[in-house]
Amino acid sequence: MEVTQAAHPLPAREPEWVRRVYADPAALGDIADAVGGGPFHVLHPDQFTVNLAGFVDAMVTAGVDGKVYFGKKANKAACWPRACAGANAGVDVASAPELVHALANGVRGEDLVVTGPAKTDDLLWLAARHRGLIAVDALDELDRLVAIADAADPVRILLRVLPASNPHSRFGFDDAELALALDRCVEHRARITMEGFSFHLTGYAVAPRAWQASDVIDRCLAARARGLAATSVSIGGGFAVDYVGETAWQEFLRDYRDDWFHTGKKFSGFYPYHADPAGGEMLSAILASSVASQHADLAAKFAQTETRLLIEPGRAMLDGCGFTVFPVLGYKQREEYGFITASGLSLSLSEQWFASEYLPDPFLWPQRGTGVPTNACVGGSSCLESDMLSWRKIRFDRVPRRGDLLIYPNTAGYQMDSNESEFHQLELPPKIVVTTASDRIGWRCESARRGGM
Repeated sequence: MEVTQAAHPLPAREPEWVRRVYADPAALGDIADAVGGGPFHVLHPDQFTVNLAGFVDAMVTAGVDGKVYFGKKANKAACWPRACAGANAGVDVASAPELVHALANGVRGEDLVVTGPAKTDDLLWLAARHRGLIAVDALDELDRLVAIADAADPVRILLRVLPASNPHSRFGFDDAELALALDRCVEHRARITMEGFSFHLTGYAVAPRAWQASDVIDRCLAARARGLAATSVSIGGGFAVDYVGETAWQEFLRDYRDDWFHTGKKFSGFYPYHADPAGGEMLSAILASSVASQHADLAAKFAQTETRLLIEPGRAMLDGCGFTVFPVLGYKQREEYGFITASGLSLSLSEQWFASEYLPDPFLWPQRGTGVPTNACVGGSSCLESDMLSWRKIRFDRVPRRGDLLIYPNTAGYQMDSNESEFHQLELPPKIVVTTASDRIGWRCESARRGGM
């Protein structure tokens, strides 16, 4: 069989626990049998705890007081807020069901930060009742909070700042709105505790975050001069994940061709699958940035102004925390490449939401040793031509066959359920929590809808 037109390989970086599960001769097959032949997601909370510790260590090493809030929207599983509760970390929520789910899994109300645009009355009321920290996005939202606030138990808020680098964003207060919001916080300070400011930047660059944080610290100092608490700055999320090695990623970008993809499919852009720095190291780089002559770096500015740093990582907290398995239903070979039909839908890999494709290489399990190398795309089991998990012509080490498992690595961050659907009345892929502390791979099913109780 002639092998042509394959895209450059992009093997994923993966932690040791993942390699142990792959190497086990029975675990994945047993899980596949137990869930009834459909796709499933595999999760590992211990890796989440390692990632959380990386962010905390970055703050401690830099001498900065702060708190990590996990961006819950990145994955709905109950094991993540439970891990946060066990580590005294917080959770970032943006809906009433997310808030209730976090509480049900042990997160205290005061360890919640509530973000997002115009919030429902139910969400504001619940957040206020549970002493959550609410990132206020608009003047009418601030007015609604003032109306429900109680002087005996003031509502805790941040004011979200429209970043200078993205003046057309629909989120946050511009300078004129911010001036009015601060006036109202001063007027109602018996009922509203203005704990500081927040912002969120698109992209994954270090310098813009450092400069925006420095500016917002200055805003805190000005707010304190008016009698407001203004103790904290949230720089949001957007911490990069290093999915693949630098050489592989640069070669992919350098030699990129449309004919690497079925039908010459074009994309609006790709996530930067190689990143340096990433995760907690990116936070360290932000804190080490030089932002003003009177401070050695941003960390010193936080420390010397006694300002707390709040962060809301989602994807980066889930780096290496899970993968997705699709049973192979069938394979057909065309002249130059073949098509794998996977059990499940492309909606279980959410990068399509961004008119893009998830690029770390999937692979076949079990690995059967030598075989005939084969190029193939991957389609879902629906009747739609557009239901493609991978438009890319991927080189597999052997010919796929029915009963194989197709593994997409490192999918816990956003890929698993941002775009989920029960199209064709197919059940959503279950989440399986694995443990690797002993010689045996342990596993259990988790139902996020029931709170994982």
